Amino acid sequence: MPPLAGGGVPLLGHGWRLARDPLAFMSRLSAHGDVVRIKLGPKTVYAVTHPDLTGALALSPDYIIAGPLWESLEGLLGKEGVATANGPLHRRQRRTIQPAFRLDAIPAYGPIMEEETHALTERWKSGETIDCTSESFRIAVRVAARCLLRGQYMDERAERLCIALASVFQGMYHRMVVPLGPLYKLPLPANREFNRALADLHLLVDEIIAERRSSGQRPDDLLTALLEAKDDNGDPIGEQEIHDQVVAILTPGSETIASTIMSLLLILADHPEQADKVCAEVDAVTCGKPVAFEHVRRLTHTNNVVMEAMRLLPAVWILTRRAVADTELGGYRIPAGADIVYSPYAIQRDPRSYERHLEFDPDRWHPQRSKDIPKYAMRPFGVGNRKCPSDHFSMALLTLVTAVLAGSFRFEQVPGSDDATRVGITLHPKQLLLKPLPR
Repeated sequence: MPPLAGGGVPLLGHGWRLARDPLAFMSRLSAHGDVVRIKLGPKTVYAVTHPDLTGALALSPDYIIAGPLWESLEGLLGKEGVATANGPLHRRQRRTIQPAFRLDAIPAYGPIMEEETHALTERWKSGETIDCTSESFRIAVRVAARCLLRGQYMDERAERLCIALASVFQGMYHRMVVPLGPLYKLPLPANREFNRALADLHLLVDEIIAERRSSGQRPDDLLTALLEAKDDNGDPIGEQEIHDQVVAILTPGSETIASTIMSLLLILADHPEQADKVCAEVDAVTCGKPVAFEHVRRLTHTNNVVMEAMRLLPAVWILTRRAVADTELGGYRIPAGADIVYSPYAIQRDPRSYERHLEFDPDRWHPQRSKDIPKYAMRPFGVGNRKCPSDHFSMALLTLVTAVLAGSFRFEQVPGSDDATRVGITLHPKQLLLKPLPR
């Protein structure tokens, strides 16, 4: 049996420590071993702390997408979307959405990414305060909607999604770490706010689907593919599956991209020397022209800045799986039905895998240095059949955003800004307020 972590209390187990300081708690577990037992309420959960074992966990058919994280997300993502489905249903759904994210499909999204990114530099005025949370969500949502759903959605919808997601993801995080189910059904203010936000998210998705159907249009996009998709019997997929798939496209993807953009803005403000390097690379690659999608593949240092930001400040900081059979992991017995948890945040800051593990060092991703990093110590988009299908799409957008913003502005935090890490389902700066200054 794996060792049991210390510090648990009656009824709550380790849930109170996870809720109080989750990043420190998950990071300290490696001192107890490669696999450690923790208690979340009455439930025993197995925490994995070694990168090799997280790779084995992700690739083994003995484990499925399930556990506290996914149970907490079911109210948002449902049970029939690609994010939460398993087995044959998941494989069929991947086949439906994968063409939209093929490497040869990404350049078609370039003009939209460019337009939305350059719109930021036109909207932001030198010396004025920008709210990085709302601005990051706005670009993430608009790019996803316009590229994948071909929707000309106004900022009001992006703002609705931003506000609702903040409440929904925070509420789901509390439900994950302290699983006291009946208490979350009481008519308390926090529960009412959570329920209102969740209802608005689902209403927004229904509006998007209804608008497409009433328009009679069939553009070559992901929403059309979903509306025309067939199940394994050749029948149209159900309304709930279509709904859950659109939710999976708009919400987790927008949340993680927006969180990463916020972290990148913090990096550009806190590490002006790196921002200057990005700016110099942009000038060298573009020869003074506006940054375009075609330049992204040549912006190698900018790409490394994005990678290093995702290493130190990963949007997805915790993941869970469930064992479907009695099995073993790292020499420890894992019983069927057991929940397993691991933290990319802790794995990606582990001194066993990284020299100067807490230092922001984009050059560690140069080929001659990155070969020394353990294979599964940095997998921001996952591995195996659960690998995020939009990895190339996301990296292209994040690199473009970083290049455009660093090439246009220097950034400084302003009074009232709070760059402390906000921990929820995702990680991002709590309330980042920046002042853009012209280059």
